[in-house]
Amino acid sequence: MTISGRAAIAGIGATEFSKESGRSELQLAAEACIAAIKDAGLTPSDVDGLVTFTQDANSEIAVARELGIPELNFFSRVDYGGGAACGTVAHAAMAVASGQAETVVCYRAFNERSGHRFGQASTRSTPGTTTLEFSWHLPYGFATPAAWVAMQARRYMHEYGATSEDFGRVAVAMRRHAATNPKAWFHDRPITLEEHQASRWVVEPLHLFDCCQESDGGVAIVVTGADRARDLAHPPAMVRAAAQGAGPNQMMMFGYYETDVAALPAMGVVGRSLWSRSGLGPADVQTAILYDHFTPFVLMQLEELGFCDRGEAKDLVADGGIELGGRLPVNPNGGQLGEAYIHGMNGIAEAVRQIRGTSVNQVPEVENVLVTAGTGVPTSGLILGRDE
Repeated sequence: MTISGRAAIAGIGATEFSKESGRSELQLAAEACIAAIKDAGLTPSDVDGLVTFTQDANSEIAVARELGIPELNFFSRVDYGGGAACGTVAHAAMAVASGQAETVVCYRAFNERSGHRFGQASTRSTPGTTTLEFSWHLPYGFATPAAWVAMQARRYMHEYGATSEDFGRVAVAMRRHAATNPKAWFHDRPITLEEHQASRWVVEPLHLFDCCQESDGGVAIVVTGADRARDLAHPPAMVRAAAQGAGPNQMMMFGYYETDVAALPAMGVVGRSLWSRSGLGPADVQTAILYDHFTPFVLMQLEELGFCDRGEAKDLVADGGIELGGRLPVNPNGGQLGEAYIHGMNGIAEAVRQIRGTSVNQVPEVENVLVTAGTGVPTSGLILGRDE
């Protein structure tokens, strides 16, 4: 059974994006969920399913209590950090399409800046296979996402001749998009390539502006059946395809044991599944929401997903291809580099706005939007489209 055309996103909601929310993560989750449910024209009593990340601190039953959801018929969690983002919608769509639930809310909320910061090494651990993987690296100081991505970025530069300026053009484009988005943290604060090059090193070859920001906030997405969505408050964003993927010898953000260090095989798996299940191809997508926690991985995603050949993403970016008005506008909301880092969920909300035609940086004549989740980890993706 395919879920294509059988499920749709009917509501989106979010808190403000900040550096110190001043309230609990549970409150952020509840506020985002309420906003999404209202956006869909529903009430909490219409919801019978919840999906979130394994990393989310807010249990489904706690969120259900706060929202006043009387009963849950379906709940699920998706693992692997930001790789879970589109997976939450995939799980919700499968639940709706298979009759396990009628309306499912996907949510992610955290105080990632004022609380536990992902960009800093942690001394906490829970015994398990992932901890075992980390134990080969962390004792030697190889302890942060920026360091892990820098290793792959350096190999990519060696293989394909990419430069720091090529990475910087991604950051400049995202900040330019965010500058005209009033809800973005970096609203009205664009940067130049010269400012990117002058920003401090985090881990060579990554400058500060190659790394996404740290944010507090929450985002929620309402998924329901296609027929029901057509009767709700907004035009539905149809789920054309959803996919999860892991590459060969996959580890949690350590791509050094795969066949090609200068690539993202898990995203390649997701891309092939999305094109096959939707019957679409790169030429059918008018804008893409690519997970931009680090700029080099935006270039690699463009290649893994077939928007250009291997090693050619730097040329696509240099020609303005990912900017508004370009061949494939990427992250019109400013992405996680410019709007906020809510583990990719704010990107899904932007894809819905593009389908509805309500984005502040609206791309003309959008029929289909491709969305990706975290890269370097087991990941996921979506293709959302207009109702036909």
